[in-house]
Amino acid sequence: MAKNQSLLRASIEKNDEFYTRIEDINNELHHYEKNFKDKTIFCNCDDPTFSNFFKYFQLNFYRLGIKKLICTHYEYEGTSYKLEIERDVTKQGQIGFIPKEKQSSLKENGDFRSEECIKLLKEADIVVTNPPFSLFREYVSQLIEYNKKFIIIGSINASNNKEFFPLIKDNKIWIGYGFQKGNAYFKVPKDSINNYAKGVYDEKTGLVHFRNVTWYTNIDIEKRHEKVLLWKKYKKENYPKYYNLDGIDVDKVQNIPCDYYGYMGVPITFLECYNPEQFELIGLGSYVEKKYIHTVTENKTTIQYIDKETNEIKWTFPYSISERKIGNSLRIEKEGKPANCPYSRVIIKRRKED
Repeated sequence: MAKNQSLLRASIEKNDEFYTRIEDINNELHHYEKNFKDKTIFCNCDDPTFSNFFKYFQLNFYRLGIKKLICTHYEYEGTSYKLEIERDVTKQGQIGFIPKEKQSSLKENGDFRSEECIKLLKEADIVVTNPPFSLFREYVSQLIEYNKKFIIIGSINASNNKEFFPLIKDNKIWIGYGFQKGNAYFKVPKDSINNYAKGVYDEKTGLVHFRNVTWYTNIDIEKRHEKVLLWKKYKKENYPKYYNLDGIDVDKVQNIPCDYYGYMGVPITFLECYNPEQFELIGLGSYVEKKYIHTVTENKTTIQYIDKETNEIKWTFPYSISERKIGNSLRIEKEGKPANCPYSRVIIKRRKED
C-alpha cells in the first residue's frame, strides 16, 4: 500500500511540473528589472538543471545588479540540494560574464514548505518561480505570511476563489503583464504527456498549451496604473439587471459603460486590466454578501448546486438563461429541461473622478 501511495504522489507531482520557456520569462521579467538590483532572488520550485528561471538570472546576474541568487531543487523522495550565486564585486559590470555556482546538499527534499526552504525564504527579498499549480493557494499564503515580494505563475481561475480573491481585493496581489495573447506554453516530463486533453499537448514542439495561466505579483508595475478606456454609453436595454443584486451584467470588459457608477458584474478577465485607482472590487459574483448573485433578468429560473459525490442538492436560487456553460458542477432547469448558465462574474464599481 505504501508503495502505491508513493506512486500516486509521484504521479500528482509530475502533473505539477511545468518548465517555463525562457522567452516567456524574459517577456515578463524585463518589466521588473529595476527591482532586482542589490536583492537576493529565491527560485524555490526549480531544478537548476532544467529551470529557465535559474538560467535567466544566471545570464543576467551582473547586468541586473543582483546580490545573490538561490535555487532549490525538489526531490520526490530523499534529500535534495540548493544552488547559489553570490556577487563578486571584482566582476561587477562585466557584460556576458557568467558567475560561479556553489552547490550544497539539503537535509530535506527541497519542498518549499520544509524548514530549510523557509529559512532561505526569510533570507530572500524577491521570490520568482512557477510554483506547483495544485499547491498554489498554499504557496501564496506562505509568501504573504513572510511578507515577501514575488513574481510567480498561476491559474487565472485562482482569482475566482473566495479564499484567494480577498488578496486581490485588498491589493496584496495582482496580475502582471501576462503571457503574449494569453497563450502559455510549458515543457513537461515525457512520462506525463498522456495526462492532458487532446489539443493541449503538441507532440511536434513537446509543449503543453494553456490559456488560463497568468503571472501574479505584488511588485508595483506601470500596467496597474493604466486606465481602462471606456467609451460605451449606458442603455438599459443593453445591460440586464441582476435578480437579487442591484447591479447590471456586463458581458465584456470593453462594454463597461463610461457613465454608470453602480454595481457591475464583469468577466474574471477584468482582473488582467484592473486599476485600483479607477475601480473598486466589491466581491466575487458567486459570493457577495454571503449570497450567490449570478442571477439576471426577469426569467426566474431555478439553479441547483449538485454535490458531485453524493448527488444531493445543496442549494437553489433564481438564475438567468444563457447559451454559455461553465462546467458540470452547476445544473439549471427550466420547465424540467436542462438550461445553460453564464460564466461567473466579478462585481466592481467605478470610482468617481475628481
